[in-house]
Amino acid sequence: MAQTTDTNRRVVLNERPVGTPDENTLRMETGPVPEPGAGEMLIRTVYLSLDPYMRGRMSDAKSYAEPVAIGGVMTGQVVGQVVASNNEKFAAGDYVLSPSGWQDYFVSNGDMVMNLGQNPENPSWSLGILGMPGYTAYAGLLKIGEPKPGETVVVAAAAGPVGATVGQIAKLKGCRVVGIAGGAEKCAHVVDKLGFDVCLDHRADDFAKQLKDACPDGIDVYFENVGGKVLYAVLPLLNPFARMPVCGMVAWYNMPGLPDGPDMGPAILGTILRMKVKVEGFIIFDSFGPEVYKEFAAEMTGWLKEGKVQYREQVVEGLENAPEALNDVLTGRSFGKMVVKVG
Repeated sequence: MAQTTDTNRRVVLNERPVGTPDENTLRMETGPVPEPGAGEMLIRTVYLSLDPYMRGRMSDAKSYAEPVAIGGVMTGQVVGQVVASNNEKFAAGDYVLSPSGWQDYFVSNGDMVMNLGQNPENPSWSLGILGMPGYTAYAGLLKIGEPKPGETVVVAAAAGPVGATVGQIAKLKGCRVVGIAGGAEKCAHVVDKLGFDVCLDHRADDFAKQLKDACPDGIDVYFENVGGKVLYAVLPLLNPFARMPVCGMVAWYNMPGLPDGPDMGPAILGTILRMKVKVEGFIIFDSFGPEVYKEFAAEMTGWLKEGKVQYREQVVEGLENAPEALNDVLTGRSFGKMVVKVG
């Protein structure tokens, strides 16, 4: 079913998943298109962002944000277009960045909505390189990682929207950059298109040895996106006073419980203590204020115009295909920033 002018499709949380989300986790509902009231506007979804954090919102475990309620619309950022407006700050035809979620239409009073104007050049980029993933890479690396020229920066999930941006910024700052990705195609893209010095396939049997060989001077900054065996391979290579911005742990998101095998807690905490490693988790819009965002927006816009930063986007057609596409993100089958073209 395609987007229409008289029906609002909504993807809601049907049940909390155990492990990987399946066909029972989400369900599609339909209803009437809502009407905006005084001071409100009606937003039609054009592009929906799919991001790893969404798996956490399906769970009711303690987290930095409230979980999606059973029967509630799945959370998500969208680029939409204003259909009708009773809000003086927005006009019909404006493109907006909005927390509308997985649905065709959304009524908003303008809170947490950014006006992108009538004719943005690449509207979906506000969900990626010029939006939350790009900002996450910029602030996490520069404000927490604090890379210095000549240092070695290792980036997990290097072909993803955050990791790809982290590595390119690190190169602009004069660092040696080692990427980690899944498969030869992604690794070739990371080196040939993004300009990393090296990219290693984490699926290789001798991955840990390859990483050691690629980092003869140790690791000064490790940008953590995945956890799992990648983290375990990084630990012995961390230099004194290394920095580790912790952005995500996608390798563990679908686990129903603690991992099998030895307890790695002593190795992790022991390394942090002995090497005096700075480890800092961050949630981008909680951790950094508007002044950092303005700095990011100005610098990233300039880098893109000058061709100093490259960006890859994967577009899936149709809201009905969003659940499968999200699983591709969570399991590493996606390539680049994943967005759904809804309307």
